[in-house]
Order: sequence, then structure tokens, then C-alpha cells
Amino acid sequence: MALVTTAEVCDANPQLILSGELRALQPIFQIYGRRQVFSGPIVTLKVFEDNVLVREFLEEKGNGRVLVVDGGASVRCAILGGNPVVQAQNNGWAGIIVNGCIRDVDEINGCDIGVRALASHPMKANKKGMGEKHVPINIAGTRISDGEWLYADTDGILISRTELAV
Repeated sequence: MALVTTAEVCDANPQLILSGELRALQPIFQIYGRRQVFSGPIVTLKVFEDNVLVREFLEEKGNGRVLVVDGGASVRCAILGGNPVVQAQNNGWAGIIVNGCIRDVDEINGCDIGVRALASHPMKANKKGMGEKHVPINIAGTRISDGEWLYADTDGILISRTELAV
């Protein structure tokens, strides 16, 4: 997002907010990673206390996309750690949103990628490979679909049905 804040986008687009084409996530996420401002097309994933599919996605080329993971808001274990985040950074992902916990915070904070999560937790996730890819998810009061666009900065996170001209 070229020097346009999420607040400015909201102020300039009241009609998109009213129509539901532009939505703001509830402010429940902590900010991690060196990239505080990021945006890109969304890839969705739904898992619960299992990180196999998260790792598989981040092993792919990101091409500036943002992985949005509905982890069921679980705070019983971390579904994202330092190694996959380093891999995501190296594979060109713009960011990762986790409706759940992460771990290896110091390592993640050293990466040039945007990460948002509910909290950190030292326990690792299961490795069963259970979950659903590219499905509509509901997190932070908002329905999010594969292919929509995400815009994040220190003010918050916006979801748009289409790429915004910012």
C-alpha cells in the first residue's frame, strides 16, 4: 500500500463499506514480523490445532499473496512457527494472518514479512494434515473468501472484494 493508510482507505470509500465490499477485521490481532504494512490477494485455509497444511502452503511461491488461516481462535498451541515464516519470506509471501497462535516470536520478528496472530504460545501443533484449503472462512467478525484482497497496517486490517486503487 503505497503510503495510503487503512484509515485513509476507509475515509475515502464509505460507499464500499456500506455495500460490504470493504470490511475491517475486529482489532484482535497482535503485530509480528518486520513488515508492518502489507497487502495482497488472499489464500484461505481452515485448520484446528494442526499446522501441516499451513507449512505446505508456505512452501509454495507466494507471489505477493497473503495466507489467511482460520485456526478456530485456538489458544492451546501454536499453528505457525519461525521456520515456516522464514520459508514464506523467502518464497515471496506478503503476509500471514493467523486466527490462532504463533511461536518463535523473536525469529518471526526478524523476518521481512507481515504476520498477525492472536497471541504466542510455546506448544507446537498436531501434524495430522487435517483442514480445508481455499474455503470461505469467518474470522474477527468478517467472512473472507479466497481471491479477495487484504490490506494491513498498524491501524488495522481491511478485506476488499477487489484490488483497491490506492
